[in-house]
Amino acid sequence: MAKFTRLTSYAVPLPEENVDTDQIIPARFLKVTDKHGLGDSLFCDWRYLKDGSNNPDFVLNEPASQGAQILLAGNNFGSGSSREHAPWALVGWGFRAIISTGFADIFQSNSLKNGLLPVQVSESVYKALMEAVQLDRSTEITIDLQTQTVTALDGLETTFPIDAFSKHCLLEGIDQLGYLLSFDDQISHHEQQRT
Repeated sequence: MAKFTRLTSYAVPLPEENVDTDQIIPARFLKVTDKHGLGDSLFCDWRYLKDGSNNPDFVLNEPASQGAQILLAGNNFGSGSSREHAPWALVGWGFRAIISTGFADIFQSNSLKNGLLPVQVSESVYKALMEAVQLDRSTEITIDLQTQTVTALDGLETTFPIDAFSKHCLLEGIDQLGYLLSFDDQISHHEQQRT
């Protein structure tokens, strides 16, 4: 998992509320246990037309979205089933962070475990960011995990919450297993002392 320290990127605006995990990655793509390639199926039913071609009316297919690492999403993003494939698909497309006024609990937990930072902001900050991004798609947003701040525009700055363990893991670029393995020397020493 890549370390997350500070990210500056333009954002993809997706203001729809209550986007559930079946919209993020439809159930028919859950047959895999490997993350690779799931980014191609992200928002599949919105992103592609019935003939498989790109839907020109969906925001991810717009030229201004290409290369964006931040998704600016509507409230209650990631509701529904607890599929870990949802953050896998978002990361597979290239997103490193999602900014919203609220996330479904299990989705938020799964995201943090997979290197995707959910950033919860107030309604007023969200509204200012959404208006700026929709007006100018090249608007850059900076997320600093160390200071837990979001900055953008002229003087817009806010903080966001994150638990200490998740913050540590993201800053170090490790998941829960990686965290446990970081104590390998101490574990080996303890085992030797017991024998």
